[in-house]
Amino acid sequence: MDGTLQYLSGTLYLVATPIGNLEDLTLRALRVLRDDAAVIACEDTRQTQKLLEHYEIRKPLLSYHEHNEASRTAEILKRLAEGESVALVSDAGTPLISDPGYRVVTEAAARGVKVVPIPGPSAAMTALVASGLPTDEFRFIGFLPPKSAARRRRLETLKDETATVVLYESPHRIVDALADMAEILGERPMVLARELTKIYEEFLRGTPDEIRKALAGRGTVKGEITLVIGGAGEVVQSGDPAAEVARLKGEGVDPMEAIKRVAKQMGLPKREVYRLAMAEGSNPPDTRQDTARKDR
Repeated sequence: MDGTLQYLSGTLYLVATPIGNLEDLTLRALRVLRDDAAVIACEDTRQTQKLLEHYEIRKPLLSYHEHNEASRTAEILKRLAEGESVALVSDAGTPLISDPGYRVVTEAAARGVKVVPIPGPSAAMTALVASGLPTDEFRFIGFLPPKSAARRRRLETLKDETATVVLYESPHRIVDALADMAEILGERPMVLARELTKIYEEFLRGTPDEIRKALAGRGTVKGEITLVIGGAGEVVQSGDPAAEVARLKGEGVDPMEAIKRVAKQMGLPKREVYRLAMAEGSNPPDTRQDTARKDR
């Protein structure tokens, strides 16, 4: 370890900020920005200033983005070495998630700096949990390459991915990207989340081609976009979940296993399939009664 950095007393905070609705800033994040950090490192000082003004926080801002990471990292480490605490934020969401910050976190940790994450909003997690697609296993890949050829090569690597895939895409590339997805990934379930937590928040559900047609008909597409894509082998929800559960039961499949299979096949939460099956009289077993029988 560098002898000049052995007695660091500053802390590097990684502070998640709202992705749209300013009320989503956590109380802990508010305290760190207002009281604990001596300076706030951010992508766009103008964007972060809006957040600070909303909460009446007055702190010096230091620009930190992909074009000045090397020089700013050295400056931040110097401030930390001198005992200042620094809060790193992105324009929106959690720092380092498809945003700058990896370099300074890596070098700070290597020098013994205390790195403290302040969790909060994330567009990827927000879209995933509202998608209705499986959340037990997922893969986040950030932004697709902007050029079509590179984008198509990246999509080819996802053809056999069985986990749910979460990614970001630019509004001016989304229609072309969806066309590539329709061709390469096929008719698997997808959810497009746009303007999350904002006034015009929107979720579009369907196949890549169905969503592409819906957006193409608008002429222009605006807003931040997150895509959640069902894994390979999943099919778009169709038919009657309760009827499918009943069919599987008729083939001798255990009722709870039938519910699990239908939920995965149709991209629905298991509890929703259970509710529909109960409403239609499929009557999955009462697990408490089953346990009681085993105890006799």
